[in-house]
Amino acid sequence: MAVGRTSTGFVIEGIAEYSSRMKHYIPFSIQEIKDVKVSSGTGPDRQKQLEGEAVLSKIGLSDMLVLLDERGREYTSMQFAAYLEKLQVSGRKRVIFLIGGPYGFSDKVYERADAKISLSKMTFNHEMVRLFFVEQIYRGMTILRGEPYHHE
Repeated sequence: MAVGRTSTGFVIEGIAEYSSRMKHYIPFSIQEIKDVKVSSGTGPDRQKQLEGEAVLSKIGLSDMLVLLDERGREYTSMQFAAYLEKLQVSGRKRVIFLIGGPYGFSDKVYERADAKISLSKMTFNHEMVRLFFVEQIYRGMTILRGEPYHHE
């Protein structure tokens, strides 16, 4: 799940490629939540609040919510694959990985979150995070299946 749209052509193509590859491993989809347009009366806190309300309305009580957050835990690809395996047997109805808007997450979203992970200490734009993360999920699934995509 991600706040805002992906509009850059090569990013859309990359996400579509890895999403298509993943379909024979796990049920996978990306849901976009409409971002809040910034106006003179909408500050960052209000924007996070409104986006947070929209996100939380889409998440069920039995869903596991994992935030992609700069303060989250970092994994190697092998560690992330093990984390994905753990999530698969967790008994949760759905696992939702959430990419926030430009100002991050509201306090209520942080309170609802079950975990936080970070792709890097570096900052990436939201579209690139989507592409990188979808590729990492795919990589993790190939690692779990012992397929030759990942090299160590």
